[in-house]
Amino acid sequence: MGDKRTTTVFLDKNFDDIIFRNPSAGSLNFHQVIREILSYIAEDQKSTYKVIIGSDASGGAMADFVSVIAVHRIGKGGRYFWYKTDKQVVYNLRDKIYREVMMTLELAQIFPKALQEQAHMLSLSNFSFEIHVDVGEKGDTKELIREVVGMVRGIGFEVVTKPYSFCASSIADKYTS
Repeated sequence: MGDKRTTTVFLDKNFDDIIFRNPSAGSLNFHQVIREILSYIAEDQKSTYKVIIGSDASGGAMADFVSVIAVHRIGKGGRYFWYKTDKQVVYNLRDKIYREVMMTLELAQIFPKALQEQAHMLSLSNFSFEIHVDVGEKGDTKELIREVVGMVRGIGFEVVTKPYSFCASSIADKYTS
């Protein structure tokens, strides 16, 4: 009783109220992020793209959680957009990892559909989606990898783990406190 664990970050909010950040474009709402990504894809329609979603959290009993949406122009760089939550209580490593994955999946339930709808209107189809999780075969998270990968695949997304999950383990990590 009295446990105030919060796993829902996005779905209980209006997406226009959530502000994403981008190093060059500044502060953007959800729909502006979609427009930025589609504009980036439209600049070079001969390239192939991966749209990637991942999350990470700072360590400690109180953690900042950061989610990232990145668009990777394969072989030619990319752009990313990040969102940071208020500090939240973290009970243990399993709790932290599951919340990171839940944040990612909540965003993945809405963002790809919204992006695809807009891309269809612009006749853009040269991209796919990928989920990056901050777990790997080495280290403390190795015991969680099968569960986490199974959860993401069960929802229907391609999943990437460490050391290749740069969206979660590098970009999002950069913005945790």
